[in-house]
Amino acid sequence: MRKLIFCLATVLLAGMSVVPAKADLKDIIDKGVIRIGTQMDNPPFGYLDENGKPTGFDVELGEMIGKALGVKVQVEQIIGANRIPFLLTNKIDLVISGMGATPERAVQVMFTSPYAALYLGVYGHKARAVSGPDQLSTLRISATKGTTQDLTLTAMAPKANIVRFEDDTTSNTAFLSGQVDLWATLNTIAAAIAKKNPDQPIELKFKLRDSPAHMAMRQGDFALLHSLDTYIFLIRTNGELQRLHCKWLGEDMGNLSAM
Repeated sequence: MRKLIFCLATVLLAGMSVVPAKADLKDIIDKGVIRIGTQMDNPPFGYLDENGKPTGFDVELGEMIGKALGVKVQVEQIIGANRIPFLLTNKIDLVISGMGATPERAVQVMFTSPYAALYLGVYGHKARAVSGPDQLSTLRISATKGTTQDLTLTAMAPKANIVRFEDDTTSNTAFLSGQVDLWATLNTIAAAIAKKNPDQPIELKFKLRDSPAHMAMRQGDFALLHSLDTYIFLIRTNGELQRLHCKWLGEDMGNLSAM
């Protein structure tokens, strides 16, 4: 029996030894490329310009990180629902996509220190009298499936009629076209949509929570995590992160936490 157990243990250990290592910092530098997942339906963080070229806060930050690491940046277009699956299946090395940190997500991925000051809210037309989650029972609210706003609103108002969409663009359109009554989203997305649609008087009905943006990577990529946390500290202190906030968000970092 002991011999059998020993043999089984030997086989298991041998099998474990051939599992490929995670794509940590050394692998990225050796390959000379970092694959960064960024949403292109999330202005001003990520979108396609008039020439179809990726641009925005997250895109510029990704390029800065690539330059600091001395590697090329390969931007991979993602949506909110596949950010973590793309990481876990090794399709990308890093998510820079206005992503909020939650305990549920932290079980699957690791998060850097925050790099952008954001908050989540429920928005609607000025004529719609809503001031809190207790007034949502008879209304339909659009949200992008699996996002922080979806999870937060679900916990805050479990009986709310939340209509979930696969991406931000569809969620935004559902509200603008009148398919739903309200809209749960980031403050920056709401501001960008309101600016493009001046005929629709959109306003914040109530705030869900502060939701600073973090970068995300696979569990175990500790060298990459340490490198990025150090880089965020550097650009906080040299003014580059403040420049990005002013350029893309139209406001300064405010009280963005270092943790």
